[in-house]
Amino acid sequence: MSVRRLGAIAGTALLLAACAAGPDYRAPQVEVPVSWQLEEPWRRAAPGDALDKGPWWQRFGDAELDRLQQQALRNSPTLTLASARLTQARATLSAADAARYPQLGLGARASRLKISANRPLTNYATQNFSTVQNDFALSLNASYELDLAGRVQRSVEGATASAAQSAADLENTRLLLTTDLASAYFNLRATDIELDVLSRSIALQRRALELVTARHDLGAVSGLDVAQQQALLDSTLAQVDVLKKQRSQYEHALATLSGTPAPRFALAADLRPIVPPAIPLGVPSEALERRPDVASAERAMAAANAQIGVATAAFYPSVMLAPMVGVDSRMIETLFDAPSLLWSVGVSATQVLFDGGRIRANVDFAQAGYEGTVANYRRVVLTAMQEAEDGITGLAALDRAVTQSLAAVDSARRVLDMATSRYEGGASTYLDVISAQQSLLVAERQATQLQGQRLLTSVFLVKALGGDWCGVESRSASASADARTDCPAPLRRVAGTR
Repeated sequence: MSVRRLGAIAGTALLLAACAAGPDYRAPQVEVPVSWQLEEPWRRAAPGDALDKGPWWQRFGDAELDRLQQQALRNSPTLTLASARLTQARATLSAADAARYPQLGLGARASRLKISANRPLTNYATQNFSTVQNDFALSLNASYELDLAGRVQRSVEGATASAAQSAADLENTRLLLTTDLASAYFNLRATDIELDVLSRSIALQRRALELVTARHDLGAVSGLDVAQQQALLDSTLAQVDVLKKQRSQYEHALATLSGTPAPRFALAADLRPIVPPAIPLGVPSEALERRPDVASAERAMAAANAQIGVATAAFYPSVMLAPMVGVDSRMIETLFDAPSLLWSVGVSATQVLFDGGRIRANVDFAQAGYEGTVANYRRVVLTAMQEAEDGITGLAALDRAVTQSLAAVDSARRVLDMATSRYEGGASTYLDVISAQQSLLVAERQATQLQGQRLLTSVFLVKALGGDWCGVESRSASASADARTDCPAPLRRVAGTR
């Protein structure tokens, strides 16, 4: 076969390679609402150009939270694992992409050999002789698979999508790590404030116990009043131990999330109030674009679609080009002389004629895998919509509940003052004072818990919206004045809401 004919075959094969087996990837259409269901205290607002473009947790304005988040991003083994998986996926992509190019190899041989005189004859008219001689050879080999059915192309497409999926998984891991840490931190802070409420209630109840004991010693009241106040105090003291247990669990969770052994981690109590930041809301489609779990599910579809092409390509012939050029001589000084030159050019092709349905089964398996990723993508999108709506409606409801709970605390304090005055004036029994103390404690704890829930719901909404609402591009260019105008916020929460 002439070199010209081989070139024609190769050219034809390259033209055929442009037609890759399997379907081209098209992202499925998912029904996305055009807007969120909004209620007070949400409203339309202008873009927040003056908002900080840094990581989302910095918007809460808590230096200790910022420190813990940075420590977690540096030391978290979960984040390190996700980063290692991304590195592996990129290495797999490089390996798949290498199949686009010819594989070159250099071979060398140096040997001294003896040929047997008693070897089988190749010609009855010629007698065999035994010889001892050297053999020196040097060769350059090449091999290249003609991608007739697009198997290599689909493999590269799949590896590219898998690498992008791993990158999205890393971002999702980072988002989950930071939101989990923020949730544990706000739970701990809310528990500290609730413990302070109990501490102040215990101080109030101790003073009341001293007062009623003194009145009992003077014979003004019965021992029942003293016993009732002591029972209330004991019950409140028992609640302290329960809250301390919960606080230690939140503290241990913070230690693990920040990559610190729990026995070496301690966080001092901080009673400063934290107000959730204003959280802008874009349209639902923008939220989906920001969520890394949605991006990961979409890239998984692309990778699964490419696997259909890889499996389908097995129906078509596999064609390999394998040219070789080298030199071979029995004497090293003549190794590079013209008579020592040798070469070969060849094409090999293989075609499966019968495999018992193995290839078809592989195609069906890949097709089912793709359909599974489509279903998973739609599930992730629906979950994203649900979580965002839960966060939006939850924050609105909690804002109203916090306002009402603070009013309830004020009312409970007035009731306690009135009950105490009536008791001291002999107009009511001490049971009214006990009930007022219990009501005040319940109201104050409820207000504290609701404020903590509002913080947790803010974190939940941040996670539902995909993290920092200004996006990675704005975050990386935050030093630029122009970049500060690229943070859209067509919908946002009313600033200054308690």
